[in-house]
Amino acid sequence: MTTFDVLNPATAATITSVKHSTVAETDAAIDAAAKAFETWRHVAPADRARLLRRFADLVDQHLEELAQIEVANAGHTIGNARWEAGNVRDVLEYYAAAPERNLGKQIPVAGGLDITFNEPLGVVGIIVPWNFPMPIAGWGFAPALAAGNTVVLKPAEITPLSAIRLGELALEAGIPAGVFTVITGSGSEVGWRFVTNEKVAKVCFTGSTRVGKMIMAGAAEQVKRITLELGGKSANIVFADSDLELAAARAPYGVFDNAGQDCCARSRILVERSAYDRFLEMLEPAVKGVKVGDPNLEETEMGPLVSAQQLSVVSSFVPEGAPVAFQGTAPSGPGFWFPPTVLTPASASDRAVVEEIFGPVVVVLPFDDEADAIRIANDTAYGLSGSIWTNNVGKAIRVARGVEAGNLSVNSHSSVRYNTPFGGFKQSGIGRELGPDALLSFSDVKNVFIATE
Repeated sequence: MTTFDVLNPATAATITSVKHSTVAETDAAIDAAAKAFETWRHVAPADRARLLRRFADLVDQHLEELAQIEVANAGHTIGNARWEAGNVRDVLEYYAAAPERNLGKQIPVAGGLDITFNEPLGVVGIIVPWNFPMPIAGWGFAPALAAGNTVVLKPAEITPLSAIRLGELALEAGIPAGVFTVITGSGSEVGWRFVTNEKVAKVCFTGSTRVGKMIMAGAAEQVKRITLELGGKSANIVFADSDLELAAARAPYGVFDNAGQDCCARSRILVERSAYDRFLEMLEPAVKGVKVGDPNLEETEMGPLVSAQQLSVVSSFVPEGAPVAFQGTAPSGPGFWFPPTVLTPASASDRAVVEEIFGPVVVVLPFDDEADAIRIANDTAYGLSGSIWTNNVGKAIRVARGVEAGNLSVNSHSSVRYNTPFGGFKQSGIGRELGPDALLSFSDVKNVFIATE
């Protein structure tokens, strides 16, 4: 049996070793899920809802345990990790109400009665990334289970521990064996088998655009349904008429949260030219004030990067001679640390302006007017999120409509709520997660006409 050492990103010490499942073991898990589907799909909606509520209650009872797992395994701050565990609970509670409200339609037609049913797909394979292991898992499995599907979930190789524990809690809550299975292993074997195994009806993938394109192409062989949540290069647009002090104070938390390892990170700050210098003056103390350190401490605001590999990637964006305006601080001891960094590149084609960094590095660029801000914001292959800072409501609406992104915030950096849809434009993905319509992406609509004449 092959295993993988799971490390603590803050210390680089080994926490435990986790099994790497084989293709044969993956097929066995899928087979079990396919068999369980024939029973789970027929569980009465109220009973399915009751089991999901019981699962949510157990997650709530184990919030601190799950949070501590995420601090150790993913390097998340304890404050963030508690929120993430609570998000799993909240998402389960939200979708526990869905089985009894998974309504079809009665459509007026001539000569009879026409009704629709939302039928579950079957086995759903969910591939979870390492940056937010708990919430993104819950965004997939909760609505999928509520819709009557069974789930096989593969966490990222380097951050599997919270998913493993959630799988155990599901069984403890009474979710039948085979209905929700967590299987560890590599993306190239386990994850890719979700794509190629004909018993998997849908694949949900969150991760890089490069891998997402491979999954999309592979799924086409079977016309397999997919939801893809991929990369981002989001813009934080700051107009001169905004509350500049507030915008500068909040900007670090729009990009440095989770050490910048966030698809929604506002890694391009666009500032109206007349306010550019003043904004940078206010941004510097805000960046230097970000508390970077031991993620176990309550006061810590930013922890380490997740791995040595990610540290190497992020460091490559700040080579010797890079246009560094200023930096915060980070521990210099063991672990995968990088300080919050602000760049002011002279060229819009600079690599740090164009590519997703996925670390605590942000570029600040000037713009001339509203149209220029929209042009720069849209000058990317991505379109996931973004922020707009202005005290002019009309301008906020015009810019929000003009920016090509799936999730925008005005005078804030909030992008994700479990009761609203989340997803991207362009190469940031396909489909939407969360919100009141999430079950539709885990269902097929069946139309039935009943003649009355």
